[in-house]
Amino acid sequence: MRHVIALDVGGTGMKAALVGADGALLHEDRRPTGRERGPEAVVATILDFAAELRAIGEQRYGTPAAAAGVGVPGVLDEDRGIAVFAANLGWRDVPLRALLAERLAGTPVALAHDVRMGGLAEGRIGAGEGADRFLFVSVGTGIAGAIGIHGHVDPGANGSSGEIGHVVVRPGGPVCGCGQSGCLETLASAAAVGRAWARASGDLHADAADCAKAVESGDPRAVAVWQEAVGALADGLVTGVTLLDPGVLIVGGGLAEAGETLFAPLRTAVEERITFQKLPSIVPAALGDTAGCLGAGLLAWDLLSTEVSA
Repeated sequence: MRHVIALDVGGTGMKAALVGADGALLHEDRRPTGRERGPEAVVATILDFAAELRAIGEQRYGTPAAAAGVGVPGVLDEDRGIAVFAANLGWRDVPLRALLAERLAGTPVALAHDVRMGGLAEGRIGAGEGADRFLFVSVGTGIAGAIGIHGHVDPGANGSSGEIGHVVVRPGGPVCGCGQSGCLETLASAAAVGRAWARASGDLHADAADCAKAVESGDPRAVAVWQEAVGALADGLVTGVTLLDPGVLIVGGGLAEAGETLFAPLRTAVEERITFQKLPSIVPAALGDTAGCLGAGLLAWDLLSTEVSA
C-alpha cells in the first residue's frame, strides 16, 4: 500500500503517522521530544523516529514510504530545508531535510512550519474546507498563524509568514521574547492567560483552562482577565482581517478548547472593531491535535504530486 510519513515535532512531544493516499491515518505514534537533553539529542530523536516509521511501513505494507512531511517549530528556510532557529528546541541552522532524506534512504522530504502544517489541514480538510482564503490562528503557549490561499499555505518570501503573535497590540506592554513589547502573544496566548489568572487568583499553579472554568462560574476576577485577553486577541485578529481579507478565520490551539466561553465574546469583540472590512466567519478548528500530522501527510503527498508534474 502506497503511503507517506507524517511527523509533527513540538516543543514537548512529537506526533507521527503513516498516511494513505486517501488521507487515512494507517498508523499513529507519539513520543517525547526530549528537549531537556539538548538540540543534538532532539535531532537524533527525530531521525530515529522517522527511520522507525519507515521500517514499520515497509514491514506492514510491503514498501517503504513514498515521501515524508515534517513540521517543526521556529524559523525555517523551507527552500533549503534548514531549521534556522527554534527557541524552545535550542537548535540553529540544522540541515534537517538533508539529514532526514539521508536517514530515510533517499526518500523525498518536505519540511514546513508546524503551525502552517496544521493550518494546511484545517484549511483543506477541516474547518476551512472549501474556503478560497482563510486565516488559521493557533492560540496555545504562543500564537502563530497560517495564511491559506486556494488550498495551500503561503510561507512568505522568507518563510516567516503568519507570525500574528508578534503583532504589537498594546504598545509599551509586556516584553516579548522576540524583543518587542506588547505583542499579541504576551497578552492573549494560553500561557499569558494562565499567568494573568495565577496572579489574580493567587494560585501559582493555575492555568488558562482554570481561568475559563472560573469565567463560566462567574468569578469576576476571571472575567476581567478573560475580557482583557479576548480584547487583545480581537485587536490582533482584526489586523489580520484587514491585511488578508479571509473568508474564514479559524481559531485553534489550547485556548480554543474553551469553546463558546471564548468564541461568543471573541466574535462580538471582532464585530465591534470591524468598520469597512468584511466580517469573516470565525470558527473553531475541527481537527484537534491531529491537524499537524494530517497537514504533514498532505504536504508529503503534495511533494509527490509536484515531482510527478515536473
